[in-house]
Amino acid sequence: MKQSSTKTIVATGLGAALFMVLFMFVKVPSPVPETNLQIAYGVSAFFAALFGPLCGFLVAFIGHALNDFIAYGSPWWSWIIASGICAMVTGFGQSKIAPRVEEGIFGKEELKVFGLYTAIGQALAWLIVAPMLDILLYKEPVNLVFTQGAIAFVMDLLCAVIIGALLLKAYASTRTGKGTLTKND
Repeated sequence: MKQSSTKTIVATGLGAALFMVLFMFVKVPSPVPETNLQIAYGVSAFFAALFGPLCGFLVAFIGHALNDFIAYGSPWWSWIIASGICAMVTGFGQSKIAPRVEEGIFGKEELKVFGLYTAIGQALAWLIVAPMLDILLYKEPVNLVFTQGAIAFVMDLLCAVIIGALLLKAYASTRTGKGTLTKND
């Protein structure tokens, strides 16, 4: 589905702002230090599925970076990049998800595609990118970063798929499908 650039730009800005607010204020701590259950990943997955990989990347990257600047005074680039990557990969499923959602459909097939792309993105981001960049950029202990990555993968995958799917289902229910409107004489 071809999106207008204006619509995508507006969606990116709105998504990044929403991601930042949720990332900052709506989180559940895990037993692993500096690792939280973040429902914001459901929002970035939703925007990525509708508007594509670039929008998804920017929503998560900008939202996470702004959170770090505001909350901590400096960004933690390894996890910011990983946030962008997980949403970007989800966005690669846009061509199979967005047209159906715009027709008012988000069923089992769309959920499978959404779940698959989201799982791949989350695995790449939290099991590979974030830990490796933590080691390379910040000289963090190997055991800690891979433990954090594994916990983040499980929690953020659940949030991204469940919340993202609920948002996609709700959005699809607001769309009018092809051929559903008839002219009354």
